[in-house]
Amino acid sequence: MDSLAALLEGFTTALQPQYLLYALFGVFVGTAVGVLPGIGPAMTVALLLPLTYSLDPTGALILFAGIYYGGMYGGSTTSILLNTPGESASIVTALEGNRMAKAGRGAAALATAAIGSFVAGTIATVLLTFLAPGIAKLAVQLGPADYFALMVVAFLTVGALLGSSVPRGLVSLGLGLMLGLVGTEVLSGQQRYTFGVPSLADGIDVVLIAVGLFALGETLYVASRLRHGAVQIIPVTRGWRSWMTRSDWRRSWKPWLRGTAIGFPIGTIPAGGADVATFLSYASERKLAKGRAREQFGRGAIEGVAGPEAANNAAAAGVLVPLLTLGLPTTATAAIIISAFQSYGIRPGPLLFENQSGLVWALIASLYIGNVLLLVLNLPLVGMWVKVLRIPRPYLYAGILAFAGLGAYALHFNVFDTLTLLVVGIAGFLMRRYGYPVAPMVVGGILGPMAEEQVRKSMAISQGDLLYLVHSPFAIIAYSTMAVIVLTGIWLKRRRAKLEAAPKLVPTSAIQAIDEPTK
Repeated sequence: MDSLAALLEGFTTALQPQYLLYALFGVFVGTAVGVLPGIGPAMTVALLLPLTYSLDPTGALILFAGIYYGGMYGGSTTSILLNTPGESASIVTALEGNRMAKAGRGAAALATAAIGSFVAGTIATVLLTFLAPGIAKLAVQLGPADYFALMVVAFLTVGALLGSSVPRGLVSLGLGLMLGLVGTEVLSGQQRYTFGVPSLADGIDVVLIAVGLFALGETLYVASRLRHGAVQIIPVTRGWRSWMTRSDWRRSWKPWLRGTAIGFPIGTIPAGGADVATFLSYASERKLAKGRAREQFGRGAIEGVAGPEAANNAAAAGVLVPLLTLGLPTTATAAIIISAFQSYGIRPGPLLFENQSGLVWALIASLYIGNVLLLVLNLPLVGMWVKVLRIPRPYLYAGILAFAGLGAYALHFNVFDTLTLLVVGIAGFLMRRYGYPVAPMVVGGILGPMAEEQVRKSMAISQGDLLYLVHSPFAIIAYSTMAVIVLTGIWLKRRRAKLEAAPKLVPTSAIQAIDEPTK
């Protein structure tokens, strides 16, 4: 009941006219940018993060939540109409969705993706509403050694599971940890790795790392492989109210629910994020299909769009559970969300529900509102999103570069930040070029200073006794769970690899669009 009362207070805040406008603008801009090929949710939120700096914390985070959800949805339009997944979680949508579009049923594919996203996002947000406060209450009782154990779990699992190579993932994580050490050490006041540059005394802003790696680095990489010629877009029939037939509704509602059940728990743990959830959902729907529906798999089955899209958005909400309650990011997008909190001096974690109760419940309430706004926007305005896809790629990526540079300069109105962005962006380009994942680097840059603070506190309490780090039952359980999560993640990735290798499962163009950077 306490959660319901707090949620109602959150709606009181989120339904104020200015915050409704922030939510509407967020989902609109997030969808518009997310629709563009090659721009996934992580890049969308990193690129648009500077938009929130002039707002109050509540308005900024509501806007940011809208951008996040809009960016998550936008990739489905690109996958269905262009057969070009903007990120790994959209591969499965391209499998069946693009075949439906080629068969003249692109409208039905877009509709089931939009409605499935709404259903899954709403159910997952309800679960977030009731699970997060309880987890936060338990987390308040944790000590520094327990928090350090949680962060070690996050380091190893995120570093190992993001990317096709475990060693490369750990190298990327190590680079992020190194960047996190730059600046002034909190307890001693000594400067580290600043090389005498005054601008580095406060450290490297996480926003610069996120925007540099995801926006600038990705843009340079995609532009270096830019293909010339007109973009072939499959037209969408008009009359959105009649897009889905009774048969489509009957075949879609169960995959929506199953996708939600698969996506939410996977989103809450560092086991691969939404991309793993979408592949598992697709595999489940393929096995459960019977009769005519089974025959359509590989040729445009609506279940193959409904289930994975629901799993994708449910996983997005699941990511917020460890982020808000423990301050731990399980995906690259979650790491950027943490940087948004930190830019306002707010630290996600167990005390967030106590110290910033009004803000966090307004944010959760805005997720419900954002889901409704996404459904209202994406069904009638799909024709406009199709026109967005026709923007010439040179103009598009030039605009992204300019926007990223202006955003970096606006952080502290310092030219050095723009130069830092350029260096990080070139590093992101080279990492993609040689197959190093960039997400662990962002996670390392965020969690590194936090882990250092907890281990320093632990050593001060224990007077330098390293055994203190494993003295509590929670720490022992955390390290044991880490081993289980790593093994589970390896199994999930192997299962995904088998699904990708299955005949008539993944189109060559979709695999090349995502996996080319990791070769």
